[in-house]
Amino acid sequence: MTKAKSDLATRLVVALALIGLAAVALWAGGLGFWIVIVVVALLMMSEWAELTGANAQQKRLAQYALTVPLAIMAPGLAAGPGFVALGLLIGAMFFIGAVTRRPSLAGGVLYAGLPVLSLLALREQDPHGLLYTFWAMALVWACDSGAYFAGRAIGGPKLAPAISPNKTWAGFVGGVISAGLFAGLLNYWFSLPWVLVVATPLLAALAQMGDLFESHLKRLAGVKDSGNLLPGHGGIMDRLDGLVVVAPVAALLVLVLT
Repeated sequence: MTKAKSDLATRLVVALALIGLAAVALWAGGLGFWIVIVVVALLMMSEWAELTGANAQQKRLAQYALTVPLAIMAPGLAAGPGFVALGLLIGAMFFIGAVTRRPSLAGGVLYAGLPVLSLLALREQDPHGLLYTFWAMALVWACDSGAYFAGRAIGGPKLAPAISPNKTWAGFVGGVISAGLFAGLLNYWFSLPWVLVVATPLLAALAQMGDLFESHLKRLAGVKDSGNLLPGHGGIMDRLDGLVVVAPVAALLVLVLT
């Protein structure tokens, strides 16, 4: 097996394992879902701290500050994903900024915490919370897959060569189309509201902007990946950079339009 095929096989196995974990947690809902995404958020906060040049003490402080709003979001045990949790997230961000004098580190509190709040809020939208949350998460997976295969198969002009030399306009369009088709299937099979189907291509575009933003952070830090926790994929941020942007917008669309 060539190295390229070996790397692709590793990426596929890890991706399937991550999707399986996400699917089980999403199906379980409640505290099970909360525990999984809270752990992910704390790992993401660690990677963000390292990318922004924080030292070990500052990183731990940021993680500790983030645990407060994350704990408040626990469904059934605390206030849950609402305005109290949002206020605490903002408060934790200002606290970290004031104590460490590092605004870039403080921004990581929202970067890691807001998607958790959004996904939990989506999951609690009975009776369609499971569908809405799956849509928000899986459209990013569909977009990533479509962008990857379209980019490799077609190539062509680069999307943002100064930030991410491997991304192409073909991949961008492929990701948007793939996510849109996926949303159409969810409408056909599970009656996903048309307003969310129509919004999906925009969310797919936002997911790829989130990817570029994270690539920009890595370039500033002078690293290839945000971490090495996931073989063949890099770090947690490398896998969830699109969802970080999509989840809050998706939650807002569901809360306002459905």
